[in-house]
Amino acid sequence: MPTYRTLTLSEDERTALMDFRDHAPIPYLRERAAALLKIAAGTCAAEVARSGLLRARKPDTVYAWLDRWRAEGLDGLAIRSGRGRKPAFSPSGPDPRGRTGGDPAHGAA
Repeated sequence: MPTYRTLTLSEDERTALMDFRDHAPIPYLRERAAALLKIAAGTCAAEVARSGLLRARKPDTVYAWLDRWRAEGLDGLAIRSGRGRKPAFSPSGPDPRGRTGGDPAHGAA
């Protein structure tokens, strides 16, 4: 018999996840809460990843959500700051060429 990761929730945790699933301001938080509730209901995490969400996910992604829930609770479901692609250009940042003003050849002084 294959073994898979399970999740046992207290009544308070289940209520908090259900509230998060139904009312979180950011859609990805609602998705993660829904995935955890399905795992707690007895569905295999890999099955939840493949067909239990609006969009298929890699099983390792859902396992990571499960691990972060166990380690940090609701706070672990949010994307951590500093994640994602960094901007290649920032209009408010310094000019990478070392210039301080506009280009006089094109009418800027």
